[in-house]
Amino acid sequence: MTAAAKVSHRRSTSMHSETTTAFSGRYSDGKTARSVPADVRLGERGIEIGFPGAPQALVWPYGALGTPTPLTAKSPDALITYEFMPGASLFVGDRKFAAALSKLAPQITSRAYGWRSARPWIIAAASIALVFAVLWAANLSPARWVAAMLPDRARAAVGEQVMKSMVGARKECVEPAGRAALDRLVARLSDASGAKARFNVRVIDWGLLNAFAVPGEQIVLTRQIITQSKTPEEVAGVLAHEMGHGLELHPETAIVRIIGLTAALELITGGGGTIANVGLGLTQLSYTRVAEREADARGLALLEKAQVSPSGLVDFFRRMGEIERKAGKSDFGLFRTHPQSEERANAAAARPRWPSTPAMSTEDWKALRSICATAKAEPGKVPD
Repeated sequence: MTAAAKVSHRRSTSMHSETTTAFSGRYSDGKTARSVPADVRLGERGIEIGFPGAPQALVWPYGALGTPTPLTAKSPDALITYEFMPGASLFVGDRKFAAALSKLAPQITSRAYGWRSARPWIIAAASIALVFAVLWAANLSPARWVAAMLPDRARAAVGEQVMKSMVGARKECVEPAGRAALDRLVARLSDASGAKARFNVRVIDWGLLNAFAVPGEQIVLTRQIITQSKTPEEVAGVLAHEMGHGLELHPETAIVRIIGLTAALELITGGGGTIANVGLGLTQLSYTRVAEREADARGLALLEKAQVSPSGLVDFFRRMGEIERKAGKSDFGLFRTHPQSEERANAAAARPRWPSTPAMSTEDWKALRSICATAKAEPGKVPD
């Protein structure tokens, strides 16, 4: 006989010994408080419970057994119940019986009970992980979900705080004719978006080449963006891009990531203290390159629907690309986190052309170029 066969034989002999050994137990049918003695064996199909004078033993299949106290390797006894006989129980005060039964009915062991207790938590954790995996695979963001829940009032209030923190003491450009010209362009692009909200665009007397969207459909253009643009189509392209950020909820999503879910929930439930203290920490507001490409795509779609040529945006990107090459870097102003301007220009140029009309009249373009001729500082602020 081989060594493996000897081991198998010993196991078979041990199991046969356990199944033929009679253990003394006490059986209760659960209908009365009385229990009766029983001879208990571990048979092939289940526990065999014999009673004095009874012609046939009662059999409880192993798979239907239960216990109020899980069995361990050191259990001195076993109290067993049977799924199909509610109230009935069997008590065997023998350590060997408990050890042998734990092998035949593993569902009543402490290990199995521990797994069943932990299983709801494991399932919950796995479900959460699955949701996040689906969101990741679908390029969706949990932070964006929370951002979409922010009330308009909270979004507008946070946007004001962010704008104040970023703009500081710089003056707002309010020349009436330029302001009216800009409002007409903003209305044209807003109408093309199909959104209920109308964007509020402010021009700041600021020499930095910059434009940014903040929560609540609010956008800041700097004087330098306008003066660096050669045509109104270029300004329209920058505006459409920033509107794309707003429509995609990128500012709100970035804020949720920065302040965390707890503070975001305070905003959702009307936490005024959070609004009052959130602005300063958001001066580092920026977007991922994926978000920038999304905003570019949404902006081009706005230009198409508004029938504004993308050629101005292509020209603007190419000129910015030239500036980047000369500077040897792209970490200034508007382009700090954006994809390379040449890449963006090529993507815009690759779009099929659509019927277009001038973004502005000659008179409106002239007025917009002079919008900072009259600049108004906020009360108590010192101009640059």
